[in-house]
Amino acid sequence: MLWVVLGLLALLVLSTAWVGVRGYLAKGELESAIPLASTIQTQLLAADADAAAQSVNELQDHSTTAASLTSDPIWRAYEVLPWLGPNLTAVRELADVVNNVAQDAVGPLATVAASVDLEAFKPVDGALNLQPLVDAQGDVARASTALTAAGTQAARIDTRNTLDVVTDAATQLQTTVATTATTIASLNRAVQLLPAMLGADGPRNYVLLFQNPAELRAGGGIPGALALIHTENGRIELAEQANSGDFPRYDSPVLPLSPETQGIYGAITGTYIQNVTLTPNFTTSATLAAEMWRLQFGVTVDGVISLDPVTLSYLLAATGPITLPTGDVLSAENAVQLLLVDAYARYSDPAQQDAFFAAAAASVFEAVAGGSADPVKLIAALAQAGDEHRVLVYSAHEEEQSVLLQTTIAGALPVSTDLVKRLGVYFNDGTGAKMDTYLDVKYAVGQVTCRNDQRPEFGLDVTLTNTAPADAATSLPEYVTGGGSFGITPGNVNTLVSVYGSPDMQNLGVLRDDADVPYHPATDESYPVSTIAVDLAPGESTVLSFDWLGAEPFSGDLEVQSTPIIHLPETETLDFSC
Repeated sequence: MLWVVLGLLALLVLSTAWVGVRGYLAKGELESAIPLASTIQTQLLAADADAAAQSVNELQDHSTTAASLTSDPIWRAYEVLPWLGPNLTAVRELADVVNNVAQDAVGPLATVAASVDLEAFKPVDGALNLQPLVDAQGDVARASTALTAAGTQAARIDTRNTLDVVTDAATQLQTTVATTATTIASLNRAVQLLPAMLGADGPRNYVLLFQNPAELRAGGGIPGALALIHTENGRIELAEQANSGDFPRYDSPVLPLSPETQGIYGAITGTYIQNVTLTPNFTTSATLAAEMWRLQFGVTVDGVISLDPVTLSYLLAATGPITLPTGDVLSAENAVQLLLVDAYARYSDPAQQDAFFAAAAASVFEAVAGGSADPVKLIAALAQAGDEHRVLVYSAHEEEQSVLLQTTIAGALPVSTDLVKRLGVYFNDGTGAKMDTYLDVKYAVGQVTCRNDQRPEFGLDVTLTNTAPADAATSLPEYVTGGGSFGITPGNVNTLVSVYGSPDMQNLGVLRDDADVPYHPATDESYPVSTIAVDLAPGESTVLSFDWLGAEPFSGDLEVQSTPIIHLPETETLDFSC
């Protein structure tokens, strides 16, 4: 019996030592693996593909060893112990996630990065080489699938009864994998969509809308200038240009509009090209624009792309200054001022203004398509414009559109999650002129829980200020002020403000400068909407307060998705109390 007891004790000591030593070794392997991710990135950016490949192999060796050290039968047996077990389980699962990412995501992404030269994405004679994108599709798709699975796996790691060091490691891994998975999912959508949209499978035609935020629409601004873009085998051509004067005003909407859209924005949304972006739903705007182009020019297009002058300024940071046919030098620094302010002082005829704007847009397009843009800066410019909802894309091809709807460039209504509630703020000009260059906007959001049922109340303040000079009625051109032709005092800024809560919220009303005011409550695709018209004299400011009641307890973040006005403000925190 003594020898049996001694044997069992020895076995217990040895097995405990076994787990301890393997845990210590696994910790070392993971600590050696983690810095290699940054090393690989640095090596790829330096175009040192051989060194990056060696680092990838080292990363995979470390991650495989760590996973092996934490998954043997003795380790798994110790996971049933009441205090030690949860920590061992979490460490095993952490090592497994790291190994899966290293094997199935980092490897394929490194292969793509090592084989792709950013210079290959510079158009040559108006044509983009699509083969690198096509070649990358398989590896990027595999990496995206692996990261999505790893994110789900990491999120399931139970850290309720683990040591702080294990909990912190799990939290850091969960955040990193989730963020990376989102980024690579976006990259995957891009490499899957771009070849076909650029004519790899046959010629494509797209209507290009240039939205002008000097006269706001919910989607960005009035489409005063338009163009037809033709793509084929990576070649991008500006096939035709037009302006709003080339389109008639139809007696009825060119396509059926939902009763909700008509109730909030009116039937005029579908009767004139400058009004198609009255709705913040770009799918609706794009299909209306595509149909108007078909009716006017006889061309059925494959999609619609929208951008604004601020986007042009971002692109000019990649192309460098451009000399326009008028002799003006357009740069990233002066584009917004020249296109949205100076042009109206120079040209009194709206047709001349649209022609100047169209010429500027065409010049930037030709510079980008001609390959004169820095590819790194170009990608950064498009990414920034996309994040700010200044670049919007619609595809008439159902499969492509279903992918686009998962991105910010689809121009969909705000999508909330369990962690983030997104509110929508959209502006439509009521002045009938170009006074919105003088409209300053600020946002503040907050939440508070005061009810016994723990349903939270959400608050959003929208502060509007007319920054026009006091003598705007006489110092600004009549075309900018409107001259009172729409019943608005010259120099005033008249704005229709529509704020969307998330679909699970209940509308609690609107205050203006802390006083009850009439407003228009409505629903748009299950979103509760509050709409109010505001008229501001030069120098006047007002605060609109929108309140909503949540359906269930919520402790996440609040974000604002808004019309891409010229100067987008940072969203501030609202001091909101019971």
